[in-house]
Amino acid sequence: MIPITILLAEDHRIIREGLRELLLSEPDLLVIGEAENGHQAVSLALKLCPDVVIMDVSMPLINGIEAARQIMLSNAKTKVLMFSAHSDDMYIEQARASGAAGYLVKHSDAPMLPDAVRSAYHGSSFICPSKLPFPVRP
Repeated sequence: MIPITILLAEDHRIIREGLRELLLSEPDLLVIGEAENGHQAVSLALKLCPDVVIMDVSMPLINGIEAARQIMLSNAKTKVLMFSAHSDDMYIEQARASGAAGYLVKHSDAPMLPDAVRSAYHGSSFICPSKLPFPVRP
């Protein structure tokens, strides 16, 4: 089985480490890189070409929405799953408009993250909370 490769883009180290451990406990998921700001996320995504980027909305240097947009413009195969403490419709709509494959709030149950990654990878949309339709770009 070829694993789904993941780039974690989260500015809080303790959260990044927890996400990494959660994802690495899944046999079909592989974290291949980590970024602590939006600029680094864009750079690493271009270099590593992950299948999925888990992107915090609130990132230093370049915010997560803009970083996601840049990543998807440069690599059509990479899917971006937005990950945020914000569950406001405004953030969800901005993520959808950027072309992100989904949106997951940080207070979600831990098993939702691997499921969201798989959904994004396979071209399905994933949104939690389920408020808006979230079409995935082809």
